[in-house]
Amino acid sequence: MPSDVHNSFSFDTVAHVHSELGSSQRLGALLKQRFPKAQRLLIVTDSGFLSTGLVTPIVANLQSAGLTVQIFSDVVADPPEAVVLQAAEFARQHEIELVIGLGGGSSMDVAKLIAVLAGGTQALHTMYGIGNISGHRLPLVQIPTTAGTGSEATPIAIVTTGETTKMGVVAPQLYADLALLDAELTLGLPSHITAATGIDAMVHAIEAYTSRIKKNPLSDMLARQALTLLWNNILSACEDGRNLTARQAMLLGALLAGQAFANAPVGAVHALAYPIGGIFHVPHGLSNSLVLSHVLRFNAPVAAHHYAELADIVAPAARGSAEARAETMISAMTKLAQQLGIETRLQQVGIKAADLDRLADEAMLQTRLLGNNPREVTRADAHAIYSAAL
Repeated sequence: MPSDVHNSFSFDTVAHVHSELGSSQRLGALLKQRFPKAQRLLIVTDSGFLSTGLVTPIVANLQSAGLTVQIFSDVVADPPEAVVLQAAEFARQHEIELVIGLGGGSSMDVAKLIAVLAGGTQALHTMYGIGNISGHRLPLVQIPTTAGTGSEATPIAIVTTGETTKMGVVAPQLYADLALLDAELTLGLPSHITAATGIDAMVHAIEAYTSRIKKNPLSDMLARQALTLLWNNILSACEDGRNLTARQAMLLGALLAGQAFANAPVGAVHALAYPIGGIFHVPHGLSNSLVLSHVLRFNAPVAAHHYAELADIVAPAARGSAEARAETMISAMTKLAQQLGIETRLQQVGIKAADLDRLADEAMLQTRLLGNNPREVTRADAHAIYSAAL
């Protein structure tokens, strides 16, 4: 088998990462040092995170540094175009000079698009697809409050454009200038959300490691380190939500996984998860988890050697052939979901056998993702995977 090391590749990532417990409480000094000209800031978040009270001391710190702060908190999960456009107009009205995404993937995705839309004149509908952003954007800072999406480290923003349809904006301009990791902001996360978002980050690492077209040595290194951090800390973070050491490790793991899959894109797990989320409104991390082991088994005939290498992390006692070690790795991921107490069958989230045709049809529309999968997926394959997960 040819070595991946000698393949041509390019690698892009977020300009600066700051990982430090409590660092959000001195955000003003960090921003003044890095962005000395920006005075009018916009925090982009959702009403749920705003209600935790964790935003208040951040705003107070920014104001004490002499900065003017506005808050846009109307972000919702799977943000529709209308919310993105409303947020961009809000930023223009307040003459915002720097955008801060503070929250989960949806808040950070909206922040990316505000930075582009408020900083230039290009229309949102012309940005969909890959590499379609032109012009200037405002400085962008991302502060995740969940250890999952990795959006703070990716050049991707997902927008809901119809009842169940989503479009992606993928462009290097969406990489943040600064990603700040502070686990104190994740302390209020319930165990089931910590579990589902953590598995989402693991899926990013696993799929980046087996990405068919753009797998490369740098993304491999990041994916392995991400999976190590996530695997070794997810149970501790879920069992004791105030374990800051575990939570900071989870945040770093999610960021490293984001850096990996931003360059070696995800595949069929995400392709099959998207319709589950879009049609049945199942959270993204849980959607991934529900199909993960079944997609891994489907891919194993062509990806066993890569899964066997990941078994060194999640099942270090695994022995035998690559196929045997790959199966041990898949079983370990299945057992983890059970240990974490999250749903493991599609039926548990309201999906019935009669729904599988529609899911399979929708999954086949995810051509951008399916093209990255190590094994080609037909509609019959997708239906069979959903059936196994039912």
